[in-house]
Amino acid sequence: MLLFDTLKNLNNKPKYQHIIERLEQYSMLMRMDKPIGTLLLLWPTLWALWIAAKGWPDPLILFVFVSGVFLMRSAGCAINDFADRHIDPHVERTKDRPLAAGRVTTKETLILFGSLSITAFLLVLLMNKLTIYMSFVGIALAASYPFMKRYHYMPQIHLGAAFGWAAPMAFTAQANEITPVTWLLFMATVIWATAYDTMYAMADREDDLKIGVKSTAILFGDADKLIVGLLQGLLLLGMIFIGRQSELGLFYYLGLCVAAGLMAYQQYLIKDRQPLLCFKAFLNNNWLGLAVFVGIFMDYWVS
Repeated sequence: MLLFDTLKNLNNKPKYQHIIERLEQYSMLMRMDKPIGTLLLLWPTLWALWIAAKGWPDPLILFVFVSGVFLMRSAGCAINDFADRHIDPHVERTKDRPLAAGRVTTKETLILFGSLSITAFLLVLLMNKLTIYMSFVGIALAASYPFMKRYHYMPQIHLGAAFGWAAPMAFTAQANEITPVTWLLFMATVIWATAYDTMYAMADREDDLKIGVKSTAILFGDADKLIVGLLQGLLLLGMIFIGRQSELGLFYYLGLCVAAGLMAYQQYLIKDRQPLLCFKAFLNNNWLGLAVFVGIFMDYWVS
Protein backbone atom coordinates (compact mmCIF):
# COMPACT_ATOMS: atom_id res chain seq x y z
CA MET A 1 0.00 0.00 0.00
CA LEU A 2 2.85 2.36 0.85
CA LEU A 3 4.53 1.59 -2.49
CA PHE A 4 1.27 2.29 -4.32
CA ASP A 5 0.90 5.65 -2.61
CA THR A 6 4.51 6.54 -3.47
CA LEU A 7 4.01 5.73 -7.14
CA LYS A 8 0.78 7.67 -7.12
CA ASN A 9 2.57 10.71 -5.75
CA LEU A 10 5.30 10.43 -8.39
CA ASN A 11 2.61 10.60 -11.03
CA ASN A 12 1.17 13.71 -9.46
CA LYS A 13 2.03 16.01 -12.37
CA PRO A 14 1.26 19.36 -10.72
CA LYS A 15 3.76 18.59 -7.96
CA TYR A 16 6.64 17.68 -10.27
CA GLN A 17 5.73 19.63 -13.37
CA HIS A 18 7.66 22.72 -12.27
CA ILE A 19 10.86 20.73 -11.61
CA ILE A 20 10.62 18.97 -14.98
CA GLU A 21 9.99 22.29 -16.72
CA ARG A 22 13.02 23.90 -15.06
CA LEU A 23 15.25 20.98 -16.05
CA GLU A 24 14.04 21.23 -19.64
CA GLN A 25 14.86 24.93 -19.73
CA TYR A 26 18.31 24.36 -18.22
CA SER A 27 19.03 21.64 -20.80
CA MET A 28 18.09 24.09 -23.57
CA LEU A 29 20.27 26.75 -21.97
CA MET A 30 23.14 24.22 -22.09
CA ARG A 31 22.27 23.47 -25.77
CA MET A 32 21.89 19.77 -25.05
CA ASP A 33 19.50 19.69 -28.01
CA LYS A 34 22.24 21.11 -30.26
CA PRO A 35 25.44 19.09 -29.65
CA ILE A 36 27.47 20.59 -32.53
CA GLY A 37 29.46 22.85 -30.19
CA THR A 38 30.33 19.93 -27.94
CA LEU A 39 31.53 17.90 -30.91
CA LEU A 40 33.64 20.74 -32.31
CA LEU A 41 35.33 21.06 -28.93
CA LEU A 42 35.65 17.28 -28.54
CA TRP A 43 37.56 16.49 -31.74
CA PRO A 44 40.74 18.54 -31.11
CA THR A 45 40.71 17.29 -27.51
CA LEU A 46 40.73 13.71 -28.78
CA TRP A 47 43.40 14.55 -31.38
CA ALA A 48 45.64 15.79 -28.57
CA LEU A 49 44.96 12.86 -26.23
CA TRP A 50 45.68 10.22 -28.88
CA ILE A 51 48.83 11.93 -30.15
CA ALA A 52 50.17 12.54 -26.63
CA ALA A 53 49.52 8.91 -25.70
CA LYS A 54 50.67 7.57 -29.09
CA GLY A 55 47.51 5.50 -29.06
CA TRP A 56 44.93 4.86 -26.35
CA PRO A 57 45.10 7.50 -23.58
CA ASP A 58 44.76 6.75 -19.89
CA PRO A 59 41.08 5.86 -19.19
CA LEU A 60 40.78 8.34 -16.30
CA ILE A 61 42.24 11.16 -18.39
CA LEU A 62 39.92 10.28 -21.28
CA PHE A 63 36.92 10.31 -18.93
CA VAL A 64 37.91 13.64 -17.36
CA PHE A 65 38.37 15.38 -20.70
CA VAL A 66 35.29 14.00 -22.42
CA SER A 67 33.25 15.01 -19.38
CA GLY A 68 35.04 18.35 -19.24
CA VAL A 69 34.24 19.05 -22.88
CA PHE A 70 30.53 18.61 -22.19
CA LEU A 71 30.61 20.63 -18.96
CA MET A 72 32.64 23.55 -20.30
CA ARG A 73 30.75 23.79 -23.57
CA SER A 74 27.52 23.86 -21.55
CA ALA A 75 28.97 26.48 -19.20
CA GLY A 76 30.08 28.50 -22.22
CA CYS A 77 26.55 28.45 -23.64
CA ALA A 78 25.14 29.69 -20.33
CA ILE A 79 27.58 32.61 -20.02
CA ASN A 80 27.15 33.38 -23.72
CA ASP A 81 23.40 33.75 -23.26
CA PHE A 82 23.97 35.92 -20.19
CA ALA A 83 26.30 38.19 -22.20
CA ASP A 84 23.82 38.32 -25.12
CA ARG A 85 20.65 38.67 -23.03
CA HIS A 86 19.89 42.10 -24.55
CA ILE A 87 20.88 41.03 -28.08
CA ASP A 88 19.34 37.59 -28.56
CA PRO A 89 15.69 38.81 -28.41
CA HIS A 90 16.37 40.86 -31.57
CA VAL A 91 17.90 38.02 -33.61
CA GLU A 92 15.55 35.62 -35.36
CA ARG A 93 17.72 32.55 -34.73
CA THR A 94 18.24 33.24 -31.01
CA LYS A 95 15.10 35.01 -29.83
CA ASP A 96 13.56 31.79 -28.47
CA ARG A 97 16.52 30.85 -26.25
CA PRO A 98 15.42 30.37 -22.62
CA LEU A 99 16.99 33.55 -21.23
CA ALA A 100 16.11 35.71 -24.24
CA ALA A 101 12.49 34.52 -24.05
CA GLY A 102 12.31 35.05 -20.29
CA ARG A 103 11.86 31.40 -19.37
CA VAL A 104 14.92 31.46 -17.10
CA THR A 105 16.37 34.32 -15.07
CA THR A 106 19.84 35.84 -15.18
CA LYS A 107 20.41 34.52 -11.65
CA GLU A 108 19.58 30.97 -12.74
CA THR A 109 21.89 31.34 -15.75
CA LEU A 110 24.84 32.49 -13.64
CA ILE A 111 24.26 29.76 -11.06
CA LEU A 112 24.23 27.16 -13.84
CA PHE A 113 27.43 28.59 -15.31
CA GLY A 114 29.13 28.52 -11.92
CA SER A 115 27.96 25.00 -11.10
CA LEU A 116 29.15 23.57 -14.41
CA SER A 117 32.51 25.37 -14.21
CA ILE A 118 33.14 24.21 -10.63
CA THR A 119 32.28 20.63 -11.54
CA ALA A 120 34.71 20.76 -14.47
CA PHE A 121 37.43 22.20 -12.22
CA LEU A 122 36.90 19.45 -9.65
CA LEU A 123 37.51 16.92 -12.41
CA VAL A 124 40.69 18.73 -13.45
CA LEU A 125 41.98 18.37 -9.87
CA LEU A 126 42.42 14.66 -10.68
CA MET A 127 45.09 15.62 -13.24
CA ASN A 128 48.76 16.63 -12.86
CA LYS A 129 49.80 20.07 -11.57
CA LEU A 130 50.68 21.44 -15.01
CA THR A 131 47.19 20.68 -16.29
CA ILE A 132 45.58 22.21 -13.19
CA TYR A 133 47.55 25.44 -13.67
CA MET A 134 46.56 25.55 -17.34
CA SER A 135 42.88 25.16 -16.43
CA PHE A 136 42.80 28.70 -15.02
CA VAL A 137 43.61 30.06 -18.46
CA GLY A 138 40.89 27.86 -19.92
CA ILE A 139 38.14 29.15 -17.63
CA ALA A 140 39.24 32.75 -18.21
CA LEU A 141 39.02 32.28 -21.98
CA ALA A 142 35.62 30.56 -21.76
CA ALA A 143 34.16 33.23 -19.46
CA SER A 144 35.48 36.22 -21.43
CA TYR A 145 34.76 35.09 -25.01
CA PRO A 146 31.04 36.00 -25.13
CA PHE A 147 31.76 39.64 -24.31
CA MET A 148 34.40 40.17 -27.00
CA LYS A 149 31.96 40.81 -29.85
CA ARG A 150 31.27 44.21 -28.26
CA TYR A 151 34.89 45.33 -28.32
CA HIS A 152 36.59 44.03 -31.46
CA TYR A 153 35.86 42.42 -34.82
CA MET A 154 37.66 39.14 -34.12
CA PRO A 155 35.69 37.33 -31.39
CA GLN A 156 36.02 34.22 -33.56
CA ILE A 157 39.75 34.14 -32.78
CA HIS A 158 38.94 34.46 -29.08
CA LEU A 159 36.54 31.52 -29.44
CA GLY A 160 39.32 29.62 -31.20
CA ALA A 161 41.62 30.24 -28.24
CA ALA A 162 38.91 29.11 -25.79
CA PHE A 163 38.23 25.91 -27.77
CA GLY A 164 41.89 25.43 -28.67
CA TRP A 165 43.07 25.55 -25.06
CA ALA A 166 41.51 22.12 -24.50
CA ALA A 167 44.14 20.60 -26.81
CA PRO A 168 47.30 21.62 -24.87
CA MET A 169 45.52 20.83 -21.60
CA ALA A 170 44.67 17.34 -22.82
CA PHE A 171 48.19 16.86 -24.19
CA THR A 172 49.87 17.88 -20.93
CA ALA A 173 47.45 15.78 -18.86
CA GLN A 174 48.51 12.70 -20.80
CA ALA A 175 52.20 13.47 -21.47
CA ASN A 176 52.92 15.74 -18.45
CA GLU A 177 54.99 18.01 -20.68
CA ILE A 178 54.68 20.79 -23.24
CA THR A 179 56.24 20.11 -26.66
CA PRO A 180 56.19 21.85 -30.06
CA VAL A 181 53.32 19.53 -31.04
CA THR A 182 51.34 20.87 -28.08
CA TRP A 183 51.39 24.37 -29.51
CA LEU A 184 50.88 23.19 -33.08
CA LEU A 185 47.66 21.50 -31.94
CA PHE A 186 46.61 24.70 -30.18
CA MET A 187 47.28 26.89 -33.22
CA ALA A 188 45.58 24.43 -35.59
CA THR A 189 42.46 24.48 -33.42
CA VAL A 190 42.46 28.29 -33.22
CA ILE A 191 42.71 28.51 -37.02
CA TRP A 192 40.01 25.89 -37.53
CA ALA A 193 37.61 27.52 -35.06
CA THR A 194 38.17 30.94 -36.64
CA ALA A 195 37.28 29.49 -40.05
CA TYR A 196 34.13 27.65 -39.01
CA ASP A 197 32.89 30.39 -36.68
CA THR A 198 33.32 32.89 -39.50
CA MET A 199 30.96 30.69 -41.54
CA TYR A 200 28.57 30.82 -38.58
CA ALA A 201 28.92 34.61 -38.44
CA MET A 202 28.24 34.85 -42.19
CA ALA A 203 24.84 33.33 -41.50
CA ASP A 204 24.14 36.04 -38.89
CA ARG A 205 25.80 38.97 -40.65
CA GLU A 206 22.65 40.96 -41.43
CA ASP A 207 21.30 40.67 -37.88
CA ASP A 208 24.73 41.51 -36.43
CA LEU A 209 24.97 44.66 -38.57
CA LYS A 210 21.54 45.81 -37.40
CA ILE A 211 22.31 45.44 -33.71
CA GLY A 212 25.96 46.51 -33.82
CA VAL A 213 27.63 43.19 -32.96
CA LYS A 214 31.15 42.72 -34.35
CA SER A 215 32.46 39.61 -36.13
CA THR A 216 35.11 38.45 -38.58
CA ALA A 217 32.37 38.05 -41.21
CA ILE A 218 31.76 41.81 -40.99
CA LEU A 219 35.48 42.62 -40.78
CA PHE A 220 36.39 40.50 -43.82
CA GLY A 221 33.52 41.85 -45.92
CA ASP A 222 33.69 40.72 -49.54
CA ALA A 223 36.95 38.88 -48.82
CA ASP A 224 35.24 36.53 -46.35
CA LYS A 225 35.25 33.44 -48.59
CA LEU A 226 38.86 33.98 -49.62
CA ILE A 227 40.04 34.43 -46.04
CA VAL A 228 38.11 31.37 -44.86
CA GLY A 229 39.82 29.45 -47.68
CA LEU A 230 43.23 30.72 -46.58
CA LEU A 231 42.49 29.70 -43.00
CA GLN A 232 41.50 26.24 -44.20
CA GLY A 233 44.77 26.02 -46.10
CA LEU A 234 46.71 27.02 -42.98
CA LEU A 235 44.82 24.41 -41.00
CA LEU A 236 45.75 21.71 -43.49
CA LEU A 237 49.37 22.83 -43.45
CA GLY A 238 49.41 22.83 -39.66
CA MET A 239 47.98 19.33 -39.53
CA ILE A 240 50.69 18.15 -41.94
CA PHE A 241 53.34 19.60 -39.60
CA ILE A 242 51.68 17.84 -36.67
CA GLY A 243 51.71 14.56 -38.61
CA ARG A 244 55.40 14.93 -39.43
CA GLN A 245 56.36 15.89 -35.87
CA SER A 246 54.33 12.98 -34.47
CA GLU A 247 55.57 10.51 -37.08
CA LEU A 248 52.05 9.64 -38.21
CA GLY A 249 51.54 7.57 -41.33
CA LEU A 250 49.24 6.68 -44.20
CA PHE A 251 45.90 6.54 -42.39
CA TYR A 252 46.47 9.97 -40.87
CA TYR A 253 47.14 11.54 -44.25
CA LEU A 254 44.13 9.78 -45.73
CA GLY A 255 42.10 11.43 -42.98
CA LEU A 256 43.58 14.79 -43.99
CA CYS A 257 42.61 14.11 -47.60
CA VAL A 258 39.00 13.58 -46.51
CA ALA A 259 39.22 16.76 -44.44
CA ALA A 260 40.52 18.68 -47.48
CA GLY A 261 37.56 17.41 -49.51
CA LEU A 262 35.18 18.60 -46.81
CA MET A 263 36.86 22.02 -46.84
CA ALA A 264 36.22 22.23 -50.59
CA TYR A 265 32.57 21.29 -50.01
CA GLN A 266 32.25 24.00 -47.36
CA GLN A 267 33.60 26.55 -49.84
CA TYR A 268 30.92 25.41 -52.28
CA LEU A 269 28.24 25.91 -49.63
CA ILE A 270 29.29 29.46 -48.75
CA LYS A 271 29.90 30.61 -52.34
CA ASP A 272 26.66 32.64 -52.53
CA ARG A 273 26.69 33.63 -48.83
CA GLN A 274 23.19 32.28 -48.30
CA PRO A 275 22.62 32.19 -44.52
CA LEU A 276 21.19 28.67 -44.36
CA LEU A 277 24.00 27.25 -46.50
CA CYS A 278 26.64 29.12 -44.48
CA PHE A 279 25.18 27.54 -41.35
CA LYS A 280 25.22 24.16 -43.08
CA ALA A 281 28.92 24.68 -43.88
CA PHE A 282 29.52 25.45 -40.21
CA LEU A 283 27.78 22.22 -39.17
CA ASN A 284 29.79 20.24 -41.73
CA ASN A 285 32.95 20.92 -39.72
CA ASN A 286 31.90 18.17 -37.33
CA TRP A 287 32.70 15.66 -40.08
CA LEU A 288 36.04 17.34 -40.72
CA GLY A 289 37.03 16.92 -37.09
CA LEU A 290 35.86 13.32 -37.13
CA ALA A 291 37.83 12.57 -40.32
CA VAL A 292 41.06 13.80 -38.74
CA PHE A 293 40.42 11.83 -35.55
CA VAL A 294 39.64 8.62 -37.43
CA GLY A 295 42.93 9.06 -39.31
CA ILE A 296 44.85 9.48 -36.05
CA PHE A 297 43.03 6.59 -34.38
CA MET A 298 43.56 4.19 -37.28
CA ASP A 299 47.21 5.13 -37.65
CA TYR A 300 47.97 4.19 -34.06
CA TRP A 301 45.61 1.19 -34.16
CA VAL A 302 47.42 -0.52 -37.03
CA SER A 303 50.96 0.44 -36.03
